[in-house]
Amino acid sequence: MSVIDAPSVPRPPPASVDAGHRALSDLLGADRVATGADQRSQHGHDESFHPEARPDMVVWPRGVDEAAAIVRVAAAHRLPLVPFGAGTSLEGHVAALAGGICVDMRDMDAIAAPSVEDLDVVVQAGVTRRALDARLRPEGVFFAVDPGADATIGGMVATGASGTTTVRYGAMRENVLGLTVINAHGDVVRTHSRARKSSAGYDLTRLMIGSEGTLGLICEAMLRIHPTPDAIAAAACTFPSLDAAVRCVVQVGQHAIPVARIELADELQIEAINRHDQTSFAVAPTLFIEFHGAGAADVEAQARDTAAIAAEHGGSDFAWASDESDRQRLWHARHGAMEATRAMRPGSGALTTDVCVPISALADCIAATQADIAQHGLVASIVGHVGDGNFHVILLVDPDDPADVARGEEFHARLVRRALERDGTCTGEHGVGYGKARFLVEEHGPAAVEMMRAIKHALDPDGIFNPGKIVPIALA
Repeated sequence: MSVIDAPSVPRPPPASVDAGHRALSDLLGADRVATGADQRSQHGHDESFHPEARPDMVVWPRGVDEAAAIVRVAAAHRLPLVPFGAGTSLEGHVAALAGGICVDMRDMDAIAAPSVEDLDVVVQAGVTRRALDARLRPEGVFFAVDPGADATIGGMVATGASGTTTVRYGAMRENVLGLTVINAHGDVVRTHSRARKSSAGYDLTRLMIGSEGTLGLICEAMLRIHPTPDAIAAAACTFPSLDAAVRCVVQVGQHAIPVARIELADELQIEAINRHDQTSFAVAPTLFIEFHGAGAADVEAQARDTAAIAAEHGGSDFAWASDESDRQRLWHARHGAMEATRAMRPGSGALTTDVCVPISALADCIAATQADIAQHGLVASIVGHVGDGNFHVILLVDPDDPADVARGEEFHARLVRRALERDGTCTGEHGVGYGKARFLVEEHGPAAVEMMRAIKHALDPDGIFNPGKIVPIALA
């Protein structure tokens, strides 16, 4: 359970739900409109600890035209419409707070032939990150945004995802060139041409990235792709303290060493990884680092410069992983951080949250967070994309103990306010959903939030798109 109250969003009347169900069954066929308890339950929650909120029905479009027709049915009957990708979000994004229609995009999984000349590719929203990688690698190119989870591209666009490679290649905002979106009238909108730049009108692409399904239904994305590096090497390096590790990261950035990934794990996280994955990392604050280059000499120069900086901060025990299988094992350990931490207390829930601060404030913010964890006797690990100031806390709580959940949420609030005091943000990549919506006014001020609300109302006047998320407006 959660102590965060979900926004109170009126549910549509049963007659509207029944009429919408009939219309969708006529449109798609009864086999693609599910109302069974198991399907509704599966689509009523993400990987967060927030409670389940089931839709009234689940549908599976197979193309843009069908998706547009589904939106027109939702608009005609004033039914909430919640998009669903892989369900890997962490702030209650897919919870159907007002019931309605869950649109599962998994059957929209087409990948067009990539343009190696233009370095772009068009994919449908239901394509998963790993499926895209498997399609692109034989062409000598790759899509750079790696959140760890095998999320869908539509979900990654909707949450403005980033991940381990953001420090070099950027987040979704830098890697999405254009979108195909269904608006509240059921019209198909293409936000950009294939030109690499444009000054023609408002930037609708960036408006939709991070909108969490509240402004339209994302159906396709044109993505920036990158040539596969000629040489790649990775390493893990231990430090005497978290502060030393973070200060090493800061100095690497100041020296403009183009690391592809530079990730932090604290002692508890390393202990959890060793137990869960049967690895033998030294239990100490650790940086996981990856280098991409035009050749072996380029990678070796980056690694040598980074190792020298690490040594200045007490870094030692460089464990190199130069072949593909070793690198995969190293990054599998980092990407499995949440599962490894949860395994330390079977049956526990994970309150997994993130904040992001300026690099100059990172060491101080992480140190204060560690002190908070110790002072309140909490069990929590820290990992982070520290190259861009973003770190995560994985706090173990008993989901059946309201007092324990309340302690977790109190810690969450302190963490966010600590980041805001340092001119940071309440979320670097998880998004807002409804789990972080209470912090938006503190971060942006009431005038900015009211501007967001005005955009929401202008583009979705009846409030059908994912109601209750970010800046809610009630269904009319």
